Amino acid sequence: MRIRLNIVGPPKEREMIEESPTPQHWNYFLALESDLSTLSRYLEPTQANFDAYSLELARLLFAAASEVDVVAKQLCRRLSAESSAGRINAYREEITRHHPEIASAQVSIPKFGLSFIPWECWARNENPIWWTAYNKVKHERHDHFSKASLKNALNAVGGLFTLLLFHYSQEARAGELSPDPVLFRVGHPFQVDRLAWGAQTFVYQLPPKPVAAS
Repeated sequence: MRIRLNIVGPPKEREMIEESPTPQHWNYFLALESDLSTLSRYLEPTQANFDAYSLELARLLFAAASEVDVVAKQLCRRLSAESSAGRINAYREEITRHHPEIASAQVSIPKFGLSFIPWECWARNENPIWWTAYNKVKHERHDHFSKASLKNALNAVGGLFTLLLFHYSQEARAGELSPDPVLFRVGHPFQVDRLAWGAQTFVYQLPPKPVAAS
């Protein structure tokens, strides 16, 4: 008589890693913000240092402005599926047509007492000084390296932050832009609150647009 033994070993361990969609461009902004935070240990973000420039500040300016280019193009296509905008002048025209308030959007860095309006030049139909500086340093670095300044880098990262709040407007209203920025805050025209549950992340809302009279 044969006896068959079924030897049952321990269950195989399974390493379960769940993944949910994340706002990729938001994460990129947070990485740049972290770089600025690290830099602030060596160069105080204060008016006396705004004209300071370096290779690291050039890298931050390049990275932020290049990302602005990518996000602005995507925002234009989100605003209009037929958009063919691919340059800063076209971005300005299309984005301000739908969101003129971007030109007055205020950004602050409370830790260092700074506040600025990265896109204010769009109110005059001009491009931001930091954007022009980015192109000068990119194409004529031998003559314009000094434009890779702390002031331009701060404005470029702040400009990206502002643009993302318009690009991710639905996620911003739902408190889904997580984690929160460490340094940067936004003011007018945004109304900022916190979720009352869960991670209690920031909620960013624009006031409703006025209804045109019929």
